[in-house]
Amino acid sequence: MDIDITDTAHAVEASAVMKLLPARPRLLALGEPTHGEDTLLELRNELFRQLVEQEGYRTIAIESDCIKGLIVDDYVISGIGSLDDVMERGFSHTWFNTSAPNRELVRWMRAYNDARPASEQVHFAGIDGPLEMTEAASPRQALAALHDYLAFRVDADLLPCTADTLDRLLGADDRWTDPAAMTEPDRSAGQSAEAKELRLYADDLMALLDEHTPHLIAVSSPQDHERARLHARTAVGLLRYHYWMADTSPSRMTRLVGLRDAMMADNLLALAQRAPALVHAHNGHLQRDRSAIRMSGRPLQWWSAGALAGAHLGERYAFLAMALGTIRHQGVDTPPPDTVEGLLYALPEDRCLVDAPRLATVLGDSRPAPRVSPYFGYAPLDPAHLAGNDGIVFVKDVPQH
Repeated sequence: MDIDITDTAHAVEASAVMKLLPARPRLLALGEPTHGEDTLLELRNELFRQLVEQEGYRTIAIESDCIKGLIVDDYVISGIGSLDDVMERGFSHTWFNTSAPNRELVRWMRAYNDARPASEQVHFAGIDGPLEMTEAASPRQALAALHDYLAFRVDADLLPCTADTLDRLLGADDRWTDPAAMTEPDRSAGQSAEAKELRLYADDLMALLDEHTPHLIAVSSPQDHERARLHARTAVGLLRYHYWMADTSPSRMTRLVGLRDAMMADNLLALAQRAPALVHAHNGHLQRDRSAIRMSGRPLQWWSAGALAGAHLGERYAFLAMALGTIRHQGVDTPPPDTVEGLLYALPEDRCLVDAPRLATVLGDSRPAPRVSPYFGYAPLDPAHLAGNDGIVFVKDVPQH
């Protein structure tokens, strides 16, 4: 494919990103096509530092447990705990807490915040629910935190239940976290009589939180009220997720992947109400187009968190997809020249920021071929969705481990 695309490529810098966009976004989403590659996380860290220092961004949000993320935020804001402990307890997904770039990110944020006023401090957030690929957490932590918050601030007779009632209905946590429930719905507690009653109580507690917003804002710190809303979203979302884990219909897995991204989207929209944030997660969670995956041999499609948040935010949401040339230690070799990655691989830069809409215009009807990856953990760009990206961050070669 003999097409000159050199004028679509720029340096990967915060200032160049802002020049690509029609407006300064509240949420700047940086996708990644694979997990666990330090090179990509180091690039993320560098871009975040520039956004903080040059563009006034004050939050980074990553694809990690939103409740565990509060542990990291407490550390970077107030120095609560030790770095080792925070890395151990503040991240979900096993490779996140052992990542050297994640550790460096947390260390840098704590150092940056030291002696700065609250208005200038940077925050950390997780956007994912308390979920793993094979299990979901007990709703106990989120429900208990929400109930405790309300119990200290509203009349007791307004509460729909006591803490003891919640504890009795929740039972042992391992009935909620059985990994077998992902493939065996009858192992899930999500449609038990207790779970159905808990869903009603969670809904009532969330409604009480909404009904008393003026009072609760007056008697709470902004952080405490914001966290109560996070716990409410998470409790309701988890109980809904567990309900569908127990379902036996053909739509079960489609509902589960969709519910996970809906929980992420709710967290993104809450973040958008604060200072501008950089969001980092898999491309499939942040893209504007419908996401797709094969699980257990079946194709699944759902609307990603980015698609949902973008529908609400418009130009205040921007998405930079990331694409790679090679990951040789995973068997991903030089991309074919007729693919998007192949065209970008021919550029002289080791990494570059590409104006995706401009690239789509230059290509015109010469649509590149889809790239096929031999490694299941790498998701190539879909050329059909090229114009739906605000930009593409391209990294030519991921160093071998």
